[in-house]
Amino acid sequence: MLPRPHKLTSSADFKTAMKQGVRAGSRTLMVHVYPRPDEVITGGPRFGLVVSKQVGNAVTRHAVSRRLRHVVVQRGVVDKLPRNYDVVIRALPKSATATSDDLARDMERAITKALNR
Repeated sequence: MLPRPHKLTSSADFKTAMKQGVRAGSRTLMVHVYPRPDEVITGGPRFGLVVSKQVGNAVTRHAVSRRLRHVVVQRGVVDKLPRNYDVVIRALPKSATATSDDLARDMERAITKALNR
């Protein structure tokens, strides 16, 4: 479970991050990174996950979601970004067969690529 201060919760925040943010992809993930213009930031960086039916059945989608949350929290992705960033991570179909290490490596590469644009 992502801690509350690190969750994107509203659909408006998801839409803003996906439409106005910088997009970068990898073999298993598409990442949208959006720097919030808020002057007063509480919590953050905030993350949202999108795991569609293209990834697989419900069991597969939940497993991918758990692995992605684990990568964000346990592998320190949260600590590497400034507080004012919103990140939407969209799982691609190949993420169903990827290991946690593959997802972590792909996520770090995609976020680095997006931040450098």
